[in-house]
Amino acid sequence: MGFARTCSVALVGVEGVVVEVQADLEPGVAAFTLVGLPDKSLTESRDRVRAAVVNSGAEWPQKKLTVGLSPASVPKAGSGFDLAVACAVLGAGERIDPRVLADLVMIGELGLDGRVRPVRGILPAVLAAADAGYEQVVVPECAAAEASLVPGVSVLGVRSLRQLIAVLADEPVPEEAPDEPGRPDPLLAGLRVPGTGAATGVHSIGTGQHEQGHDLADVVGQTAARTAVEVAAAGAHHLFLEGPPGAGKTMLAERLPALLPPLTGQESLEVTAVHSVAGLLPVGNPLIGAAPYCAPHHSATMQALVGGGPGIARPGAVSLSHRGVLFLDETPEFSSHALDALRQPLEAGHVVIARSAGVVRFPARFLMVLAANPCPCGRFSRTDDFCECAPAAIRRYQARLSGPLLDRVDLRVEVDRVTRAELTDRTARGESTAAVADRVRAARERAAARYSGTPWRTNSEVPGRELRSRWYAVSGAMDEAERSLERGVLTARGLDRVLRVAWTVADLVGHDRPDAADVALALQLRTGVPRGVPTAIGALT
Repeated sequence: MGFARTCSVALVGVEGVVVEVQADLEPGVAAFTLVGLPDKSLTESRDRVRAAVVNSGAEWPQKKLTVGLSPASVPKAGSGFDLAVACAVLGAGERIDPRVLADLVMIGELGLDGRVRPVRGILPAVLAAADAGYEQVVVPECAAAEASLVPGVSVLGVRSLRQLIAVLADEPVPEEAPDEPGRPDPLLAGLRVPGTGAATGVHSIGTGQHEQGHDLADVVGQTAARTAVEVAAAGAHHLFLEGPPGAGKTMLAERLPALLPPLTGQESLEVTAVHSVAGLLPVGNPLIGAAPYCAPHHSATMQALVGGGPGIARPGAVSLSHRGVLFLDETPEFSSHALDALRQPLEAGHVVIARSAGVVRFPARFLMVLAANPCPCGRFSRTDDFCECAPAAIRRYQARLSGPLLDRVDLRVEVDRVTRAELTDRTARGESTAAVADRVRAARERAAARYSGTPWRTNSEVPGRELRSRWYAVSGAMDEAERSLERGVLTARGLDRVLRVAWTVADLVGHDRPDAADVALALQLRTGVPRGVPTAIGALT
């Protein structure tokens, strides 16, 4: 009787569970049994592993073989267990010393010819192994850079099962023929989940897209909207842009990610882990250092937005935009159920998806930008009379955005039509992205210093009770906002959000505490009612 064990990782959302892969050989009729709650793709690994072992020059044991995946109560899916199963079988057959395998974590899919193919979720899997105390992992060679992002873990990247057998058996490592230059790497095929490519709008644009001419100076006019975008970036406040087609709503939203500061080391790992599970990591750039930007089409379902789907739940747009921007263009055209499903992640910063197979949690702390036309035809305005929609049609259109959802949006700005004078005036160029990003970075640093020693880093994260008791405005500055609460213009949540925005304005202009002008601008940006204060940040300094 032969027995060997090694380890792999089962992913539940973006969290990993270390699984012990055990192989047992007994005398009897040759058979291969796989137990431990595997799914269909994992059950098929029996044929893949057998062919890979034989084609790698090793002998397949002609005995009764049982492979167990422990703990058996955890659902296991995917082909990432192939490498661990093959090595456990070879250890039980004494081709490899079982003692060498016991402390290794192996992640990878095997081709029939023995090549080791990458799988989605390498980074969260290695993070789970490191948290469990393992120090050595074996991954596909092309995923070694992603696995090496985890500190304190020794990573071995292999191209084939032949190479791994030689390394573990202390034999000369055979050379694998390199791929021809210019040809696509077949080992990278299948990493992307169907339906999550660039055509869907649910993807990370990374740093490169920010630099492809998306400059805030290209936006003509729109002083109030530009200020709202700057405040949103500085405090991570949600933003609602309403205006006619062609006024610049999409331009403003596309330029918002470039205003956000680079991700910290921990934030980069969080974002990279989500995109690794989704199969959206950029080729050759395993670590995402810039804020992601996701813009799903308005036909997206609830599962596409918040996550889910058949089988193992997949991250949705709110998780793919974690630590970045989620832009919902033509928001009233989205399903009302899909929009209302955003309420919980907006408050909690994560999504919990309950399924019969278990509960999955995805991170979802994002900056949401909503854009909408004022009416079905898009020409309704308080100053012009170009709209041909009936009043009832306008009310129905605007009612598609529920009050509870809008109450969670800190900034609401009307984007007016650009006039001919503004469009043709070449001297009236606004501030560039670089200039505004410097102010945003300085404001974030002030907020981070203020909240040092707390779990919060931006003003939008701080609970209202903490702001009212520990970080309050100048005496009398909140009087107008409190009167708006008494008149029913603001809710209690709205009052807290006004105070948060006022702190962000104060950080941008360099005030120690929000004064009456800061609160007035915050009220104006939330209610849309003019308060007699300049809308440009530079005019408040």
